[in-house]
Amino acid sequence: MKSTTWPTLGRLTDLRDEIDRLFESPLARTSEFLAGWTPAFDVYEEKDNFIVKAELPGMKREDINVSLHDGNLIISGERRSETKSENAEVYRAERFFGKFQRAVALPTSVAANKVQAQYKDGVLTVTLPKSEEAKPKQIEVNVS
Repeated sequence: MKSTTWPTLGRLTDLRDEIDRLFESPLARTSEFLAGWTPAFDVYEEKDNFIVKAELPGMKREDINVSLHDGNLIISGERRSETKSENAEVYRAERFFGKFQRAVALPTSVAANKVQAQYKDGVLTVTLPKSEEAKPKQIEVNVS
């Protein structure tokens, strides 16, 4: 009977580690660097409001723009890079800088004059009150 020797678990782990290193290389993230960065958003609906939260760490309030256009909430801005010493040797650079723009399509109309935006601890929170026409209404049923 012929026996087959299987690779040890240690060799499989080494292979997995090598593959992980390959995907962590700068070339693996080239498309992200070319595209810039896109902040993460949470969008949810409450009874009378839509809420949009955007992660914008390291930004200044004056570098953030919020607007409404054709039923879309548009958040744009620029996260500026920090100045580095010319003598510094960079070992790893994973933070993205530059301009961004995201649009969120709103499912119903909102009261544009009542929209509020607050920036605190790196998170932008936009509260968009629903317009009166968009709010659910109870209709009384008459008996005849």
